[in-house]
Amino acid sequence: MKKLLYSVLVFWLSISLLAPSTLAEDYTQWNLPTGAKARLGKGKINGITYSPDGKRIAVASSIGIWIHDAQTMEALNLLTGHTGIVRSVAFSADDLILASGSGDNTIRTWDARTGTHIQTLTGHLSSVYSVVFSPDSQKIASGSTDSTVRIWDVRTGTTLYILTDHSGIVSSVVFSPDGSTLASASWDKTVRTWDVLSGEPISTFSGHTKNLLTLDYSPDGKYLASGSWDRTVRIWDVQSEKNLQTLTGHKGGGVMWAKFNPVFSRILVSAGAWDGTLRMYDIHKDEPIKILKGHNTGGLTTAAYSPDGKMLLSGSSDGTLCLWNLEIDSPIHRIKGYWNNIDSVTYSPNGKMIASGGSWDRTVQLWNADTYMLQNLLIGHSWEVNCVVFNPDGKIIASADSNRNVHLWNVQTGAAILTLPKHKNGVWNIAFSPDGKKFASESGENTIHFWDLQTGTILQTLTGHTEAVVSIVFSPDSKTLASGSWDKTIRLWDVQTGETLHELTDHTDRVSCVAFSSDGKMLASGSWDDSIYLWDVQSCKSIRVINLRCQNPAALARGCRHRKYFDF
Repeated sequence: MKKLLYSVLVFWLSISLLAPSTLAEDYTQWNLPTGAKARLGKGKINGITYSPDGKRIAVASSIGIWIHDAQTMEALNLLTGHTGIVRSVAFSADDLILASGSGDNTIRTWDARTGTHIQTLTGHLSSVYSVVFSPDSQKIASGSTDSTVRIWDVRTGTTLYILTDHSGIVSSVVFSPDGSTLASASWDKTVRTWDVLSGEPISTFSGHTKNLLTLDYSPDGKYLASGSWDRTVRIWDVQSEKNLQTLTGHKGGGVMWAKFNPVFSRILVSAGAWDGTLRMYDIHKDEPIKILKGHNTGGLTTAAYSPDGKMLLSGSSDGTLCLWNLEIDSPIHRIKGYWNNIDSVTYSPNGKMIASGGSWDRTVQLWNADTYMLQNLLIGHSWEVNCVVFNPDGKIIASADSNRNVHLWNVQTGAAILTLPKHKNGVWNIAFSPDGKKFASESGENTIHFWDLQTGTILQTLTGHTEAVVSIVFSPDSKTLASGSWDKTIRLWDVQTGETLHELTDHTDRVSCVAFSSDGKMLASGSWDDSIYLWDVQSCKSIRVINLRCQNPAALARGCRHRKYFDF
């Protein structure tokens, strides 16, 4: 019984119990927390930059700073230490220091050659969105969600100036080429310029209709380019403070990144948040010179030029970095393995494969469970993937998304088999019957659908719950389905007839997870009332109640409240 009670508390994300003991010596094992076996993916791409010599690339991700060889794209190092996601990275012009800004409110500086941590700059009251070095490498400027801009002394790590005129998040900061001026872009829809020596404001540029996301000086210092959620890039004359040009064309979302070519002052490339395209402009013309398309899905989040201006590296929410030769229209290299938040992960029945669903990259990733390397990428969802499940023989995987879709895939080939008719709401749970004949789905509605695996047609629709169904599971013999609902009840259903067999009503708050024991004689349920009930399936009576408030509320109650599954 002790073993059973312990295993009830093992949540679905605890996949390390099944991991093989022999691991490949590669980046999947770098800088792991105690007890972790391997890392799947490299985190979400938030920012990228080339080193001044063009030999290395730094990637700001949700788990740290990755350093890549710019020629081979091989991962060379992972810098960790921030306690929040890393939003921005920048090399000093002398190539000696790397700076990173993080959601932990700090800036860290690192030895650019060895990756050794140098110092931590503190003072911002919330996330650091943007960091940049002055051209002489003596100062760092940072923009934050606390609506301030700070200028720091690199040598001492002290704050020289706190610039407070913005009234919204400061999303981007950039020094003028001569280092005398600093420009900042904000969610207050303005661009502001500042005198670096005195910290005094110089100019304010207004015209965008939505939050600003990106900002850059032209190499000759004559122009500023600002990109916004209003889907435009505005070109400003620095001296006259006039808007010379407004570049349009991106569809959906906004312009996440817009930078001048480091060599050619008239050439600018912009990246769209949702349309997944890069647009190259001559800033004196309305239409783009070319439109680059190469990412599989999702929107572009960031990009970076090589120092000679001939190459461009772009990062997308599809989890890839694409390297472009700007003279041709297709990427010449791809780095895979970066991902957004993972909402679902599961082992295949034979334990040889791991499947994960990405929150915003809209993909299903298949990983080799021995090497922990990406094996296949399943593309077809139009929104975030909430659930991935293997069928009992491991040959099919079902995935569900927030746009009401369920896809069935051939695991071996990665080919799409079926796309089910849309649910009324986003789909959060799928369960295959152990005999492999049916599968069930729920989508935050009050109903559950039984589907025929061969045809993709609905066999039955189960009704009875009065609020959203959030967890479903088949009994080991495939004869019974258990469901947990926000109506505080658990229902047991006859799979053959679709009739309700029993309704269990002891919970006092939303039921978030249900699971059968391996012999099917017991059922466990977890609830927002911070309790786990163990039920005898035959009598439908509770035989044990575990009050999580008395166990470890910080770890257990919070986990049960926000996770959908646990396993016997």
